[in-house]
Amino acid sequence: MRNLSERTAHFTDSVIRRMTRIANEYGAVNLSQGFPDFDPPKEITDRLSEVAKTGPHQYAITWGAQNFREALAKKQEHFSGLKYDPNSEIVVTCGGTEAMMAVMMSIVNPGEKVAIFSPFYENYGADTILSGAQPVYIPLVPPAFHFDADLLEKAFRDGCKALILCNPSNPCGKVFTYEELKVIADLAIKYDVWVVTDEVYEHILYKPHTHVYMASLPGMRDRTIVCNSLSKTYSITGWRLGYVLANPEVIDRVKKVHDFLTVGAAAPLMEAAVTGLTMPDQYYIDLQNHYTHMKNLFCNGLRDLDFQFIEPQGAYYVMMDVSEYGVKDDYKFAEWMTREVGVATVPGSSFFREDVHHLVRFHYAKRDETLNQALENLASLKKKVREAGNSVDWR
Repeated sequence: MRNLSERTAHFTDSVIRRMTRIANEYGAVNLSQGFPDFDPPKEITDRLSEVAKTGPHQYAITWGAQNFREALAKKQEHFSGLKYDPNSEIVVTCGGTEAMMAVMMSIVNPGEKVAIFSPFYENYGADTILSGAQPVYIPLVPPAFHFDADLLEKAFRDGCKALILCNPSNPCGKVFTYEELKVIADLAIKYDVWVVTDEVYEHILYKPHTHVYMASLPGMRDRTIVCNSLSKTYSITGWRLGYVLANPEVIDRVKKVHDFLTVGAAAPLMEAAVTGLTMPDQYYIDLQNHYTHMKNLFCNGLRDLDFQFIEPQGAYYVMMDVSEYGVKDDYKFAEWMTREVGVATVPGSSFFREDVHHLVRFHYAKRDETLNQALENLASLKKKVREAGNSVDWR
């Protein structure tokens, strides 16, 4: 038999989705993979019921239904102040995952370099490698997750063609300030670098933090390529509706890549999701209040149990420090905790390029009863660690 691809030889399966399978196996509370256990807005699901009877059920225009792109352009202008032409500056994709992959394949050549802040969502490194490019990691240093501008400039000076920026950040919940974004923008302009943003958590923030759109900074409108999705804002992660916003030259290339990757997003889901894109401002206020409640419930619960963690500024993840338990292998610890404690988490090292094994990531986009059950289970963690002694394989 001929050899398989060397490019993918070192890939593993998704650690996040692997932990969901382990959670299912042991009946644990799943705080690993970031999807809600509550319903989308009723207005959207009611509209989906209508669409199921009336259609559309066939292919939409490859780069997205016209009414969906127009609604998306209006929403983006409303929140960012930036106008995007729905016909020449938007592509609708099968989730934010495809959006990022299509962009990477459109802007980088094999052998080129892409800068990625670490910790990072696991797909970014994989997307870079699948595009034939080389990832260059820039540390975000906990607990504040600041970056060293000199290291970023060195990466740009050494030839990085693009930077992937997740804001608010998965997994660490960092919200980049205007001043931090200005540093990045000035360097991107100086060294002629694309900034590819993942802004899927743009509406999930905690006061006093606010989301600043990178494309709104001086000189960055045409240099920023926005990857986003409806998954988190409208609690429809399974609908796989994402999009790319960029200048016409970039979008023309992304359209072609997208066409051959997936042909197009699901027509009936786009039709129903227009209802979400036209929601009034109160929806987003309520969304922020809802997530603030969940964050407070879970973080206060961790605090009451005397756990050490890094409180997020945005998104819906919290990273907990497990160094006090002598964890040397956080993968095995995460599996042990899922099995023995009944709460599934994600080992922190799967997000870091650096040698970090003392953090695990929980997500809290869950109903109160789910979070309370998770906290009740976690209350036994310290006792079970003591009982396990050195018999465990993660020490």
